[in-house]
Amino acid sequence: MLATLRLFSILLLSFTHTIAYAVCPVWSAATAQTRITALQNQIDQWDDAYHREGRSLIADELYDQSRLRLSQWRRCFDLPPAPVPLRTASGSIAHPIAHTGLDKLHEAAAVESWLRDRRDVWVQPKIDGVAVTLIYRAGVLHQAISRGDGIRGQDWTPSAQKIGAIPQRLTQPLDLLVQGELYWRLNEHVQAKTGSVNARAIVAGLMGRKFLSAEQADGIGLFVWDWPQSALDLPKRISGLATLGFATTEPYSQPVSELAEAQKWRDHWHRSPLPFATDGVVLRQSQRPPAERWQAHAPYWAVAWKYPFAQALAEVRRINFKVGRTGRITPVLELKPVMLDDREIKRVSASSLKRWRALDIRPGDQVAISLAGLTIPRLDSVVLRSIERSDIDIPVASDFHALSCWQPTPGCESQFLARLTWLSGKQGLAMQHVGRGTWEKLLETGRLNNLLDWMTLEAPELANIAGLGERSSARLMHSFQRARQQPFSQWLKALGLPPTGQAQLADSWQALAQRDAAQWQAQAGIGPGRAAQLSAFFRDPQVLALSETLHAAGIDGF
Repeated sequence: MLATLRLFSILLLSFTHTIAYAVCPVWSAATAQTRITALQNQIDQWDDAYHREGRSLIADELYDQSRLRLSQWRRCFDLPPAPVPLRTASGSIAHPIAHTGLDKLHEAAAVESWLRDRRDVWVQPKIDGVAVTLIYRAGVLHQAISRGDGIRGQDWTPSAQKIGAIPQRLTQPLDLLVQGELYWRLNEHVQAKTGSVNARAIVAGLMGRKFLSAEQADGIGLFVWDWPQSALDLPKRISGLATLGFATTEPYSQPVSELAEAQKWRDHWHRSPLPFATDGVVLRQSQRPPAERWQAHAPYWAVAWKYPFAQALAEVRRINFKVGRTGRITPVLELKPVMLDDREIKRVSASSLKRWRALDIRPGDQVAISLAGLTIPRLDSVVLRSIERSDIDIPVASDFHALSCWQPTPGCESQFLARLTWLSGKQGLAMQHVGRGTWEKLLETGRLNNLLDWMTLEAPELANIAGLGERSSARLMHSFQRARQQPFSQWLKALGLPPTGQAQLADSWQALAQRDAAQWQAQAGIGPGRAAQLSAFFRDPQVLALSETLHAAGIDGF
């Protein structure tokens, strides 16, 4: 028991690097009770669907993080521990030997601590399947029992008798009990690239059916990970089981004595083609106590080291609405910081106003995030909704379009800043050392009231702006001066001219402004919609005012 408690403490510490749970929420007792009850009810639904119905409603890593969050909240508010997750999974058939389960570690430091005082340790892939007990009488398969709650499970014998990967008759007439994992067969499966592809849920669903077809049975494999009543060491147990007719696990069983060796095999199996899905590795001592002493909780002689999270559970703090240069509104979720693949994630885009409305995300909701292309945070789904549904001031979409917000008036700050950022970017005037942060500093001074006010700034003014030293202000002034020399075509793009494709552009503003929609549509590659946009751009009062400013400043083409 002390060893189990010690491992559980290591587990909790290992999670705090990945998920920002260490600080207790500032809630009233009533709010805490409401939120904890809601999370407990959701976890109960996930447990019941998986253990009783064979349906996986949530990714393992999100489930693990949700349970950890629940434990953290309960400790914060001095509440008793959560009920055991397998309490609804009990079946009618008693296991002769309990299924112990495994504690799950996520950090190298926790694994190193676990290995420190142990000898003769082996590492195996942690197969992402469903656990089973197989019982043989005089060498013939007598019974197959699902894990259930570790003490009692369901009778899977009729289905097991159809699965070719399960030996129906041993090579010797022995009474035997083994524990292992039924998995869905995959071809050259690389976990790091494609994840678990719902493999465990497929097997759980099939084994929960009353009838298993020959084709379905052929898709199920068996990985035996223990022979509980054998006193042999692990290598001899593996060879002995292979002699009896079980598929050998020797290629997937490697001795380790230190963290670096365990890390090597974990990385290898994570990135190598395998015939099954995995979600980490299992470290186990070769020798363990007699099977009669096993209990249905995590043992001290084995532990799981999970793969890095592909998804993280994050709590939404607030919703910000970013308006882009063309008026597109993008909701951005501000998150309580979480770690994902060694990156701290503080915010994630909801992609569009339409998607955000469909997901109905509010502060306090728990969302799943991942990394697109290993770098860009991506919103995957809502995992748990907060009971309190906060009102949010949502921008009116019709207020923002390609010709709105040419000044930083209230409500227009985001789009105006996007216009400035576009203007100075490589697609515009290509101003060196001038980006969004620069414009934010200048906007704070109140000196930028339209898109071209930066052209009137003097060197002494820049030098007096907080955050801009003498060197930075001189460099900024140089960039402003060079921008004046950019060709007419670049100035058009910087102002936000709609795309013109293959159309021929005149070399003066006046010539372009005289074209009506029909004349624009006569140009190559310009359709009715784009022609209307171009005509509207050259007739917009705000754009005309900018062209007059550029004319007065002597900019080429204006």
